[in-house]
Amino acid sequence: MRTRTLRDLTVPALGLGCMGMSEFYGTGDQQEAERTIHRALDLGVTFLDTADMYGPFTNERLVGQAIVGRRDEVVLATKFGNERGQDGSYLGVNGDPAYVRRACDASLQRLGVDVIDLYYQHRVDTTVPVEDTWGALRELVEAGKIRAAGISEANPETIRRAHAVQPVTAVQTEYSLWTRDPEENGVLAICAELGIGFVAYSPIGRGFLSGEIRSVDDLAPDDFRRRNPRFQGDAFRQNLELVDRVREIADGKGVTASQLALAWVMAQSDQRGNPPLVPIPGTKRVRYLEENAAAVDIELTDEDLRRLDEAAPVGAAQGDRYPDMSTVHR
Repeated sequence: MRTRTLRDLTVPALGLGCMGMSEFYGTGDQQEAERTIHRALDLGVTFLDTADMYGPFTNERLVGQAIVGRRDEVVLATKFGNERGQDGSYLGVNGDPAYVRRACDASLQRLGVDVIDLYYQHRVDTTVPVEDTWGALRELVEAGKIRAAGISEANPETIRRAHAVQPVTAVQTEYSLWTRDPEENGVLAICAELGIGFVAYSPIGRGFLSGEIRSVDDLAPDDFRRRNPRFQGDAFRQNLELVDRVREIADGKGVTASQLALAWVMAQSDQRGNPPLVPIPGTKRVRYLEENAAAVDIELTDEDLRRLDEAAPVGAAQGDRYPDMSTVHR
């Protein structure tokens, strides 16, 4: 497995998002999820991404249980800031320093580890100066509870302010052939300027770029994508056209559309002016994990990249990324 360096943290070129193993993407299967994590480690996909809000709380326990005996192989990332109650209720975004410290201790306990490799601020709390939140993260680094700190869905100015307090190792934001916002809003540019790595979540467009979702009826009744604007009405139909263009290129290369989408994200790491980029596709099944991991070996030519830019240009996707966009790109 090739590697990338996110500032001061070396990770595989492809990670694994674990969120869907516990929530949001229909019913999970704990045994299959653990098999998927074990297989990921076997394949060198050792960059595991979770968060306290997933489940809530159950995803961290799942990941912690799955890596028992193999902790030294893993680069472990988790997050705080999207606060939820034990009953699953959403309590809001919280960046209070005292909360940051409590959340970290709770995550360490659930994960069953002594240190978190990469600890993200999941969303920006606009009621708390980011300098205060990142002062708490700096204390956690100094205490040896976390090795590095990151931030998710933040705008360039917020990233710069956080970085002035404690070096930002990675910015995690949605990025894919149908979500190219970081190219437009300056997030990739600020990461490159400050020497920060970039982690792309939902690099297969929440599974849409696989081409396997042809109707909302293909989704489980409790799948959160049913509420996503991009999966509804005219937006869904127009986005299918984008997917079909990508799949045609994939067919010509003898790879799946998902693999091509991942290869495109990884190829952006080699484009002039970009920071190191690492996609973390989520899956809860071994067969999709193996398919995704194989994308690391796909080489895209300049002509391939040109055709993909034409098939899925900036701004081509229809619909907002979330039903409520108020907490992203602050």
